[in-house]
Amino acid sequence: MKVIICGAGQVGWQIARHLSGEKNDVTVVDNNADLVRRAAETLDVQGINGFASYPDVLDRAGARDADMIIAATYSDEVNMVTCQVAHSVFSIQRKIARLRSQSYLDAIYSDLYRRDHMPIDVVISPEREVADAALQRLAAPAAFDTEMFLGNKGQLMGLRLDEDCPVLNTPLRQLNDLFSTLRVVVVGIRRDGRLFAPEAGDQLFAHDEAYVFAPVEDIPRTLEVFGKSEHKQERLVIVGGGNIGLAVAQSLEKRGRKSRTKMIERDRRCAERAADALERTIVLNGDGLDSTLLTEAGISRADAILAVTDDDKTNMLASVRAKAEGCDYAIALINDPTLLPLMEPLGIDAYINPRATTVSSILRHIRHGRVHAVYSIGDAEAEVIEAEVMSTSNIAGAAIRDIDFPEGVLVGGVQKDGEIVKPTGGMRIEAGDVVVIFALAADVARVEQLLQVSIDFF
Repeated sequence: MKVIICGAGQVGWQIARHLSGEKNDVTVVDNNADLVRRAAETLDVQGINGFASYPDVLDRAGARDADMIIAATYSDEVNMVTCQVAHSVFSIQRKIARLRSQSYLDAIYSDLYRRDHMPIDVVISPEREVADAALQRLAAPAAFDTEMFLGNKGQLMGLRLDEDCPVLNTPLRQLNDLFSTLRVVVVGIRRDGRLFAPEAGDQLFAHDEAYVFAPVEDIPRTLEVFGKSEHKQERLVIVGGGNIGLAVAQSLEKRGRKSRTKMIERDRRCAERAADALERTIVLNGDGLDSTLLTEAGISRADAILAVTDDDKTNMLASVRAKAEGCDYAIALINDPTLLPLMEPLGIDAYINPRATTVSSILRHIRHGRVHAVYSIGDAEAEVIEAEVMSTSNIAGAAIRDIDFPEGVLVGGVQKDGEIVKPTGGMRIEAGDVVVIFALAADVARVEQLLQVSIDFF
């Protein structure tokens, strides 16, 4: 498949890495020559320097015989025009655009919008994706990372293990014996900054970050086993009243939950807009780092703080201050992945990485065939892939222990005839089964080769 990716920033680069690793013909376009050079030198892609919306630039990128174009530049207007040119001039079949502006999104998602006027097959909204991720974090306060799979019947959770975790220093194979009826699998462990797929003899230690997969009905028992407890998030303080904070507050109001939400927004105009759009949420105009304002927002009695301004340092400091004032749980929006190792030392319970969230969303929409979902972990260090096994797949009919998976790969769950079962070495994977697989970044291409899904994009 021939793909043109417009925008060589973090999102574009990660998408290019994924698709080129699957042996697709990928061309990256950006008006920043340094970013194009970086992509061409580090990935198996071609690089074109120029404005993505210009027909001659797209022509040089091979648009005349391209199968797909992904417009992920920093400009909504460039992304929309790029898709229009790709459609009108080059007849590219599949067009994906990343759009940020709420005004554009409202128009595109309205009934008045027609595809003929702006031919975009899939619209990716980073703000909406991040808002959804924030709501998932709030729903699972024991986890620093979480994602749903198998039609919301299975859940991936990142759990930070405390000193009093009941299963420390216990080999993973022994966990299976101790909790034989619990359908939970530890698919990944981050220890001392290194993420790896554990083996049966590996143990869990304090301060490990364990990624576990389990059916949703087994989550309460799973949390208990790992020394975690579920807390109701009824009192929430949101720092940042932009598109993300506003979307979260509106979703909470629509759900009709007994949540009491207060919002702090520094920009007066933005605060007034949020106040007009919200019914039950109290909006305060001021600095989210101001201790007096945090006190006025009731931070000491809050169950959680969600810091989602456009500044990483503000989000981190607001979270730290809130925890110091007595807030139980802190979630911070972090754009810079190099800051993520600071989360635990600072006492920040969970984070949201917009780039990883956006990359996961784009990959999910690209892979419309047998791959149902893709979730990117950390700074694109690993992926969790949900895929249906085809009859032609190399793994169909094989026992899990006999499948030639790389060392960095683990099967977290298998859905057979609609029921999620815990994978064992002797379990046979049959055609029609849906598998959830954890794979380190270097092993993703091999996994997709085994699944034979790299050609199943439409």
